[in-house]
Amino acid sequence: MNYEQMRVPHHVAIILDGNGRWAEERGLSRSEGHSKGSENLKKLSEYIFDRGVSVLSVYAFSTENFKRSKKEVSFIMNLMEKELLEHKEILNEKGIKIVFSGLKEEPLTRSLIRLMKSIEEETKHNNKGTINFCVNYGGHTEIVTAAKTICKLVKEGNLELDDVTENSFTKYLFNDLPPIDLLIRTSGEIRISNFMLYQLSYAEMYFPKTHFPAFNEEEFDKAILEYNKRDRRFGGVYEDQIN
Repeated sequence: MNYEQMRVPHHVAIILDGNGRWAEERGLSRSEGHSKGSENLKKLSEYIFDRGVSVLSVYAFSTENFKRSKKEVSFIMNLMEKELLEHKEILNEKGIKIVFSGLKEEPLTRSLIRLMKSIEEETKHNNKGTINFCVNYGGHTEIVTAAKTICKLVKEGNLELDDVTENSFTKYLFNDLPPIDLLIRTSGEIRISNFMLYQLSYAEMYFPKTHFPAFNEEEFDKAILEYNKRDRRFGGVYEDQIN
């Protein structure tokens, strides 16, 4: 596909859904599905940045995911540490900044928290793009945490209430990122599951039935083709549609 002729979204977000179902359909364990999904994310994220996307947000692990079995959660935590180190090597070489959105606290493991902070520090000066891993993340929590921070600053006299605007509010979220242009949720579920609620206000949404381990470069191209068919008016109406 010729991306030079395409309108490429600035910020793409992906809800990585269907790892367990992909595995179960093949008679494999859910753990094997998570491993395959992680392998796919390494390849796919490289491809996405090479196609001209500037920011990629991925829903890696929500606060609600801790409701899963202890065995599955433990496997995912260990897998995340291993895969993040590999992601860092690949993306750091490409000049991609790595950030994490979510609460860096228990029930995340201490070693994972240390690793996330270390990776953010190591890649903070990279400027060829940004990947945002949402770990122990919830959209409601992000907004409430931002509101509490603003209240504290105003109470202490370090912020004027009138200086809080729709645009400046993003500075108090887990990371100050641009609005999401395209949201992809794999595996056919048609919901956003408490993901980046503030940033998704005017995002185009795409819900392929493909499970994430099988959501390859070709599948991403399909998403971009669909995105280019959308008429993004941000609540407005074009002049020629009025006449």
